[in-house]
Amino acid sequence: MAYYYKEPSRTFSEYLLVPGYTSEDCIPANVSLKTPLVKYKKGQEEPRISLNIPLVSAIMQSVSNDTLAIALAKEGGMSFIYGSQSVEEEAKMVAKVKNYKAGFVVSDSNLTPDNTLEDVVDLVERNGYSTIAITDDGTCSGKLLGIVTSRDYRVSRMSMDAKIKDFMTPIEKLITAPKDTTLKVANDIIWEHKLNSLPIVDDNGNLMYFVFRKDYSSHKNNPNEMLDKEKRFMVGAGINTTDYEKRVPALVEAGADVLCIDSSEGYSCWQKKTIDFIRERYGDKVLVGAGNVVDRDGFMFLAKAGADFVKVGIGGGSICITRETKGIGRGQATALIEVAAARDEYFEETGIYVPICSDGGIVHDYHMTLALSMGADFLMLGRYFARFDESPTPKLNINGTYVKEYWGEGSNRARNWQRYDLRGKSKLSFEEGVDSYVTYAGSLHDNVEKSLYKVKSTMCNCGVTNIPDLQKNAKLTVVSSTSIVEGGYHDVVLKTTNSNT
Repeated sequence: MAYYYKEPSRTFSEYLLVPGYTSEDCIPANVSLKTPLVKYKKGQEEPRISLNIPLVSAIMQSVSNDTLAIALAKEGGMSFIYGSQSVEEEAKMVAKVKNYKAGFVVSDSNLTPDNTLEDVVDLVERNGYSTIAITDDGTCSGKLLGIVTSRDYRVSRMSMDAKIKDFMTPIEKLITAPKDTTLKVANDIIWEHKLNSLPIVDDNGNLMYFVFRKDYSSHKNNPNEMLDKEKRFMVGAGINTTDYEKRVPALVEAGADVLCIDSSEGYSCWQKKTIDFIRERYGDKVLVGAGNVVDRDGFMFLAKAGADFVKVGIGGGSICITRETKGIGRGQATALIEVAAARDEYFEETGIYVPICSDGGIVHDYHMTLALSMGADFLMLGRYFARFDESPTPKLNINGTYVKEYWGEGSNRARNWQRYDLRGKSKLSFEEGVDSYVTYAGSLHDNVEKSLYKVKSTMCNCGVTNIPDLQKNAKLTVVSSTSIVEGGYHDVVLKTTNSNT
């Protein structure tokens, strides 16, 4: 007879935190969100990698590229570059993050002198950047011929067919700096000449980077940056259980700080074989997370296999339809609570603490605090990050609303069959994800700052100033359907704003 769980599986929305005593010292400014990313032994002072904020971005085409990885590392989190691309392309993305020089930006907006004002307007609308490099071949590394900013054109007074070469600021009128310029010298030039940006060019006049005035203050305002021993941004990378013998060496060579097996279901022999390969070839030098699991048995299997962290969650993602198509999964809150108990049990038995990552089910910011209180050491988010400027997809205007595209790895668009591999045919037999839009939300920095302030504030309400104390001292209560209604606004008529007044 099949095993039946006595309790239903629950989601984050079915719980609330009960406040604890708040002392004078319990204020958001005193809250630390530092948390272990990888396993460590009892008595060991520090894990090999700790996150400064408990957020990592999902291993998805529409979420985690090099641009988002750099932005998230600045905030203190980490991205896992998506693995559903060629080994060479994924390694290139990892290398871009590792080779990124803080303050030196590779141009994302580039055109040629023969492009038109219409091309400029379209590019600004698509990327959101007002500074466009004009190069001989329209690439970020071509010979710099000039730049275009919002000061160089007026849409209302110019033809959209106007050639860029007729209104750009040409190279002869630009102040540039050579390739060996330090960030300090670059910023001195910017301030001395009252520039908004400074192009860095090589000996042949080819564009290398821009240094922006706004990035100077941005760098100063990011004390939580995730940096390795060489002061480079840290980045993770996704792998699968099919081509790991080729992909892992390439990613290690590119400089990936940690790997993660990307799979919809991690309690499998394939994951153990992948971890075994990494341990046999690299020992403990290469860090690798595994998953996803939803119960004690799955966690114990991966922890004993040697995973450096374990991801929790099946079917809870906003674009995931695994539960609909296959009927497997578990409510994220229930899964997390059981796996957290297994992690603590494993720690007591072995003296090894294996962090767990809650992957999926986060709809509202307060769900982040709930997930951490239920035992998650950090959270993997997809939809949340897909909404930001730095994610890989273009910003679109759909029926008057700005959105960004967001699709699942199990959708026909991604066709990431390796993620669902059961050693059958090398193709996606049926979809386990959808293709969708998410409402555009602006910059990553602004949104992460706002979300984490809410987390810190809630932690203070619970009487704690760090994540371990939240996990130990939090008090949670299951809520009824009636109390969920009570928690929102009710029995009032909302005011409406008349846009014509």
